[in-house]
Amino acid sequence: MLPKPGILILLIMFSVISCQSPQVPKPRGFFRIDLPEGNPVSLELNYPYTFVYKDYGIAVIKDEAQKNKMWVDIIYPKFNGTLHISYKEIDNDLGELIEDAHTMVMKHIPKSSGIDEILYRYPESKVYGTGYHIKGSDAASPFQFYVTDSVTHFMRGALYFNTIPNNDSLAPVISFLKRDIEELIATIQWQD
Repeated sequence: MLPKPGILILLIMFSVISCQSPQVPKPRGFFRIDLPEGNPVSLELNYPYTFVYKDYGIAVIKDEAQKNKMWVDIIYPKFNGTLHISYKEIDNDLGELIEDAHTMVMKHIPKSSGIDEILYRYPESKVYGTGYHIKGSDAASPFQFYVTDSVTHFMRGALYFNTIPNNDSLAPVISFLKRDIEELIATIQWQD
């Protein structure tokens, strides 16, 4: 006796379904990040320095009450990040200023998986310094730098995002802003 057509169809369906591999959840995805094209904007605040940054960043004086510090933040609203720029006039303390910059970078060692150093040399504008690409998904600041003319001016910068660190998902933004910050460094002019 032959099985009934309904049972035959049911047996075929079970055999087809059982031959497929088990379904597993897909890995967690991240939002696509569109990187803007920016136009250069010159920062000129009557400070002892000028530089050029992209117009998708907003330059904000750090503390109006303490304008004599001459600190500036470049805020990147699209990326929820800020480049904090501080400035000090050298007063026979260049070694201390450089050591402070190194100390601020070294605070990230416990959360980093490595730190790449980049040397900057622009003799035509007397800008010399070092950048630090701080790797690791939990590093709070993925990029920092300091530059100086070795006589009068010292500038330090640190990029931070206003979010819990997950630099793996922010990698395209970090790489994008790192290039922009390096362009900013290349355009620094000291005002004597």
